[in-house]
Amino acid sequence: MTTSRRTELADFLRTRRERLTPDDVGLPSGGRRRTPGLRREEVALLAGVGVTWYTWLEQGRDINASVQVLEAIARTLRMDSQERWHLFQLAGVTVVAPASPCSGVGEAGQLILDQLDPFPAVVLSPRYEMLAYNRAFNALAGDLDSLDPGERNQLWLFFTHPHWRDICIGRRPEAAAHMVGTMRAGLADHLDDPLWTELVRRLREASPEFEVLWRRHDVVDRGLPAKDFRSPVGDLHLQLQRFSTGELPGGARMMVYTPRDDVTRARLHQLVHHDAAQRLRAV
Repeated sequence: MTTSRRTELADFLRTRRERLTPDDVGLPSGGRRRTPGLRREEVALLAGVGVTWYTWLEQGRDINASVQVLEAIARTLRMDSQERWHLFQLAGVTVVAPASPCSGVGEAGQLILDQLDPFPAVVLSPRYEMLAYNRAFNALAGDLDSLDPGERNQLWLFFTHPHWRDICIGRRPEAAAHMVGTMRAGLADHLDDPLWTELVRRLREASPEFEVLWRRHDVVDRGLPAKDFRSPVGDLHLQLQRFSTGELPGGARMMVYTPRDDVTRARLHQLVHHDAAQRLRAV
């Protein structure tokens, strides 16, 4: 196990331990505590492992853990299924074949996206690169065509670009936590990949909001179906549909936003026409 993976595992265990109280696991509180959450010796006791061994594991030392021990720790720390999978990935128990590099979707893929107009649609790589999109998504996103291709990353724009910081209605904290948790889960299998680690480094430096969420070590692998956005033609209330097939490169997925009401359906048509009119005026 690499040093970076051991460090990530140690931080993940510590944050899971700190979120629990003795009451959560049926232990007496024992009065005031200098640090939040359970003590390491309490986790070791409940998981049936040695205190020294668990301490070493949480310190990022080079030790091995069996599936049975990891399961016991996951149960003790009340991990959900996604967190348990993340724990196994970090510990090197679950082996996943590396995905092939992501690239564009080709003419056929772009044609499918274009046919979905006026429903916004985009193809995202596992690290949120926007590989392809249609006119409706481009209009909703604030003219991606004007950006350098290297800057067309949804995670980067969400946390650093003024348009993306203001686009969400009411659910930005939830959306931000979801995106960071998804990125954290995906990183487990790419801790030695500079494309992943450099993106995380840049985000941590550029966005205090991202840094706070990243330090939580939360992981998720579920979509947020309801999406509400501001647009030049009025608020849009959308439903997100995710599609993943073997036809998409490198584990990419197609995201399609469909209207949740008739007003939004009409406004999506208006959004595409508004964008086209803006472009004509700019010529």
